[in-house]
Order: sequence, then C-alpha cells, then structure tokens
Amino acid sequence: MTRALLTLNAGSSSLKFALYGLGANDALDLHARGQLESITQAPHLTVHDRDGHCVHEQRWAHHGSGFHTLLGHVLDWCDSHLGGDRLVGVGHRIVHGGPEHDRPQRLTPALIAAIQALVPLAPLHLPHNLEPVRAVAAHRPKLAQVACFDTAFHHAMPEHAKRFALPDPMYQDGVRRYGFHGLSYAYIAERLRQQAPELAAGRVIVAHLGNGASVCAMRHGHSQDTSMGFTALDGLVMGTRCGRLDPGVVLYLLQHEGLSADDVQELLYKRSGLLGVSGIDADMRTLLASHDPAAERAVDLFVYRLVREIGALVAVLGGVDGLVFTAGIGEHAAPIRARTCAALGAFGVQLDETANQAHKVLISAPDSRVQVRVMATDEEHMIAAETRRVLAL
Repeated sequence: MTRALLTLNAGSSSLKFALYGLGANDALDLHARGQLESITQAPHLTVHDRDGHCVHEQRWAHHGSGFHTLLGHVLDWCDSHLGGDRLVGVGHRIVHGGPEHDRPQRLTPALIAAIQALVPLAPLHLPHNLEPVRAVAAHRPKLAQVACFDTAFHHAMPEHAKRFALPDPMYQDGVRRYGFHGLSYAYIAERLRQQAPELAAGRVIVAHLGNGASVCAMRHGHSQDTSMGFTALDGLVMGTRCGRLDPGVVLYLLQHEGLSADDVQELLYKRSGLLGVSGIDADMRTLLASHDPAAERAVDLFVYRLVREIGALVAVLGGVDGLVFTAGIGEHAAPIRARTCAALGAFGVQLDETANQAHKVLISAPDSRVQVRVMATDEEHMIAAETRRVLAL
C-alpha cells in the first residue's frame, strides 16, 4: 500500500496544496496540485494532475461553511484519489519561525502555541498558516503534521547579518533580521548540489522574483545574507510591497500625514511596489507589455533595486561564481534577466541572449566569469521532503 503526504500553503484567501506518493530511496511521486481560491467570498477548488490536466473542480456560491469545511473537501478528495493508498502526513508552510525554530518540526499543541505567540512578527501571515493546522487536527486528530518554517534556512546567517543597529535587548527580544523565501532557497540549493555541485560549493546569489521578491547570498549552499529582514516588506520592489524604506518615512506618515498604523500597513503591503509606482498593475507581465511611461518607470525601479541588492551581496560574499533566477518573474521574464545581467557586467556577468530568450537553464555566455542559471523552484516539493525526513517515512 503506497503512502502519501499532503502539503498545505495557506494565504489570506487561498490555499495551495500538493499530494505526493512516497517512493523508494526518498523519491517523491507528485500525484496532483490544487488550489482553493476566493475562500472568503465564493470558494473555488481546482485540482490538476502532474501533467497539468484538471481532474477536479468544485465551486460554492458563497462562503457559508467556513474554512474548516472547505479543507474537509480537500481531504475527502485526497482519500478518493488515493484509493488504496493512505495519507500519512501533512506538511505546512509556516512563514515565520522566530529566533528559535531553525528546522522543520512535528506539530504538537506546544509548538502550535509557540507559533501563535509569534503572530506579532507576521500578523498578516501566521494566522492564515495556523488555520489549516487546526482544521486538519479537527478532521484527522491522529494524522501527523509538520511545520516547515520559511525563515529556517536563514538561521545560518552570521550574527552581524541578523542585527539591526538597535539596543541589544531588542535583538534578544527578537527584533532582528530573519529573511524569508527559505523553502524556495533550500530547494534551489539542493537542486544545485545535484545539477552543478562545483557551483553549489561556491558563492551563489539566488534571485527569487515573484509577486514577493528577495535575493539570497549563499556560500556552500548556506545563507550568508538576504534582502528581506524583520518582515517580508524589506529589500526589493515587489508587486504591491514597497521594499527597503527609510524608517523615517513611516514616522513622517504617522506624525505629519495623519495616517494610522493600520493605514501605513495597508499602504506598504498592498498599495506600493510595482502597483504603486506604475499606478497600472502589480503584474510584471502587464508592465512589460505596456508602452505607458509609468509602466517603464516601475520596471526601471524594480531592476535598479535588484541590481543594487545583488551588488551588495557580491561584496558580502567577496565575489560571485553563480547567479540563479527563480520564481515567476525570474523564470519567465527574459527582459528582466537581460537588463539585470547587463547592469552586472562589471562583476563578470555576460549573458547568452539567445539562451535567455529561449528560457534555457544555462543562460550565461561561454566566456562569462559568472555562471547564470534559470531554475524552477518548488516549495511544495521542499515541504514534502522536509515532512518525510521529520516523520522518518
């Protein structure tokens, strides 16, 4: 009887999931990927097989039954799909692990309480991460669950990379740089070790560019520094998030513009970034296709800030051997890769434009001193792999 794992990645109004069979020698066999969308309005469940074909779809006219019942439908579909197979574990993406949680852990009432205590560090994410944990426990109290922390990968950073120049008691209380997108970076580091072990052992900068975006400097596959810090607002320009911001701007908005803390949170998380600068859209595809000067202004700023962050991380590493683009923009936006690499020529980056336009894995020119790659990330696979290791399956 084949055993299976379910991975859950919950957002404010959506839930992504994937179902994996457990093969021999740690192999993970993807059965299906799915998504629950518009959870708070008119829920829509879709499931696709490994080849991308839709195998199940269900809609609800209104949100009357609640998340608990909706997740029950997901679990029921898994049971129906698995047939004789059985679900033996569930892995969850938990955005923030605070200063203590540096590896995936089996979820217990004590760990759930500890994560709940971290909600002030990620108030827009952790409550949604915990909701499916509690729902699974209610539906299947004996089913093992594992927390996979998105901050864990960056625990390897040296202390000076984690600190702000604030009084030390604040650092001890958890006001520090954590970094995010750790599951994505861990997956890329693992794939590099398999595909390009010499490069993986060197100095690599990975650019995770999606609606949320960050860059990470790795040495020997371990995080040395990253652009996101205390929150997922920091660093690069993102779809609707501002990226790095002088903290004095927040003080000004509070003291002189009359904005409340909630107003500032709404502004910085949902009305800034590409959307705020362009006034058009948060989607890079829309902006690249537009001839509006405002769209070009937003793209220019995105690339400029990306190049600046990469340059800083090159200095942190003392040079760079490889640059990897991943996530939605990184994997699919050839113009962004081209403009970024052109600006990094001083570091020895030379692009093979034909390979870049064709979205090849290796897109650097043969004589480039820096190897440039495009790699698909897979956070769900990483969650499943970590869950399997924790549960010793």
